[in-house]
Amino acid sequence: MRLPPVRFLPSSAAPAVVDANARIARLARAGNMEGARAAFEAMPLRTTASYNALLAGYFRNHLPDAALRVFRRMPSRDLASYNALISGLSLRRHTLPDAAAALASIPYPPSVVSYTSLLRGYVRHGLLPDAIRLFRQMPERNHITYTVMLGGFLEAGRVDEARELFDEMPAKDVVAWTAMLSGYCQAGRIAEARSLFDEMPKRNVVSWTAMISGYTQNGQVNLARKLFEVMPERNEVSWTAMLFGYIQAGRVEDAEELFNAMPEHPVAACNAMIVGFGQRGMVDAAKAVFERMRERDDGTWSAIIKAYEQNEFLMEALSTFREMLCSGIRPNYPSVISILTVCAALAILDYGREVHGAMLRCSFDMDIFAVSALITMYIKCGNLDRAKRVFDMFEPKDVVMWNSMITGYAQHGLGEEALRVFDDMRLAGMVPDGITYIGALTACSYTGKVKEGREIFDSMGTNSAIRPGAEHYSCMVDLLGRAGRLEEALDLIKTMPVEPDAVIWGALMGACRMHKNAEIAEVAAKKLLELEPGNAGPYVLLSHIYTSTGRWEDASEMRKFISSRHLNKSPGCSWIEYDKRVHLFTSGDVLAHPEHAIILTMLEKLDGLLMESGYSADGSFVLHDVDEEQKTHSLRYHSERQAVAYGLLKVPEGMPIRVMKNLRVCGDCHSAIKLIAKVTSREIILRDANRFHHFKDGFCSCRDYW
Repeated sequence: MRLPPVRFLPSSAAPAVVDANARIARLARAGNMEGARAAFEAMPLRTTASYNALLAGYFRNHLPDAALRVFRRMPSRDLASYNALISGLSLRRHTLPDAAAALASIPYPPSVVSYTSLLRGYVRHGLLPDAIRLFRQMPERNHITYTVMLGGFLEAGRVDEARELFDEMPAKDVVAWTAMLSGYCQAGRIAEARSLFDEMPKRNVVSWTAMISGYTQNGQVNLARKLFEVMPERNEVSWTAMLFGYIQAGRVEDAEELFNAMPEHPVAACNAMIVGFGQRGMVDAAKAVFERMRERDDGTWSAIIKAYEQNEFLMEALSTFREMLCSGIRPNYPSVISILTVCAALAILDYGREVHGAMLRCSFDMDIFAVSALITMYIKCGNLDRAKRVFDMFEPKDVVMWNSMITGYAQHGLGEEALRVFDDMRLAGMVPDGITYIGALTACSYTGKVKEGREIFDSMGTNSAIRPGAEHYSCMVDLLGRAGRLEEALDLIKTMPVEPDAVIWGALMGACRMHKNAEIAEVAAKKLLELEPGNAGPYVLLSHIYTSTGRWEDASEMRKFISSRHLNKSPGCSWIEYDKRVHLFTSGDVLAHPEHAIILTMLEKLDGLLMESGYSADGSFVLHDVDEEQKTHSLRYHSERQAVAYGLLKVPEGMPIRVMKNLRVCGDCHSAIKLIAKVTSREIILRDANRFHHFKDGFCSCRDYW
């Protein structure tokens, strides 16, 4: 940047120069550095203050190189010039040594402002020892110096040292009192905070609000409300602080009452209500607040997207995220993590890739939480290779990332790879947590590695601080049950030190279904009825077992029992993403899809290809006692087959067909899809309620062990 030669006024300036200096500062504060620079260049006469205004503006707008060029080419400098330089260089951690050098290079005695500017930089970047050293060296201090140092102690959690400094302060303004008060609150020392509050010679609305926030942060919402009621004045921050307190305490009804009483509804308060309603499952109420808002920020959009996501309004979350982008709103971390969770739940890989691209554009690809969500999305969408690439590129990895990869490989039936990552994790010095062990045990279970699973389970008691919980015992029951060791699994349940829950009995029930053991299944079903009296799932499984073993009378009685107890069974449904839309299919209801005609034609074509390949329908997977033709007809219209047929029609050759199902894949459909993959030369990836199945060339990645 070139500074044109002009006449320079070293001292008194005309009113026009003073006005121009003020204009430069005003434009810089507004972020308009081009305008500030133009105003500077248009000045026929300049003072040192003119240069100082431009210098400070460049630093304020994160243009340090331009600021340094201005400083180096200044015809003359005063103390304010050096102070602006020190303050600007203190904004970034790596230029703090330059700020210290600038302080030492001042050709005349530095002022308290000079020292305080550097002190503020040390505190801002958490360099408390440097801040303490500089503070002690200062020839003079003012109340701002003390307040900055006080903030440094409090930010570091050194509350007692902060109090010592507070007591040493020769003069304390309301800012210092409020800072000390907030420090006590953040440390959970609420009684000392209240004592200090009561001692304050003068309070303002910020002090009152800090005390109210302190009560709410420490779970004392009723005391916060009492203080709120006697406030001499309130502003929107006070109202919002009280509102946050109710939301954090889960008292959404009280929050709603307060919200309705607010004289105005600032964006922060509306965002809080959307979050609160979302946490309570009151999606319509959250949407109503969102739609009434005349002004929204990125927090508003992320709050409503989260409300949709956590309440499984997944399509609404997707459409709202798209609407946000179309409105020109830059996504933030919470909205990205929420929408990646939605993409993972729906297994919509194409849209997930688009979100990944948005992450790169927004530089979110270095955030550990966002990247963990990204890895999970790729895993749950069936793209393990991409998940592994993201995992390998990111450093340092946390335990959540390692767990995602271990669990991901396990769910895809790649037990050896899962256990290899488990070993790599420990070699890297990362300590496994309870989730890690669940992933490793699941890998053993899905691949029939009984010996390895026992060793990992036993190691928890000897080589780990993690003690086996119900989830780990559930994995062991599943491992033994899948391997056909049903008696051992039942014995483990009877002797385990934790109370068996529905997940444990459900694992045993699933193993009984796999190995057609009606006797143990009856024991598990009885326990499940006690734990989940409204769940029909165990009895549907038991009915399947009766059917598969030819016990039609028992199966019929079980169906009557289900009907008489008004038990609920989730309907089987599957879905597939195509052309950025999710296409849903329900078992037996193929006519519901607008393109049902071509789907039916494809299903009939597949029937012929399957018959030619030697396929014979397994009628044991049909619950009703009907003839074989009707059983075959029923199996043909299972939701996963409809979705696969649609994928064959729409997904281009060479690309895998990705299907999601809400329940465990039907055994007959599993056999049929293996053959479909072979006769059509297509790769089909099916994610059911438990795991992934990669079908290719007539084989499945689960090796028929699921």
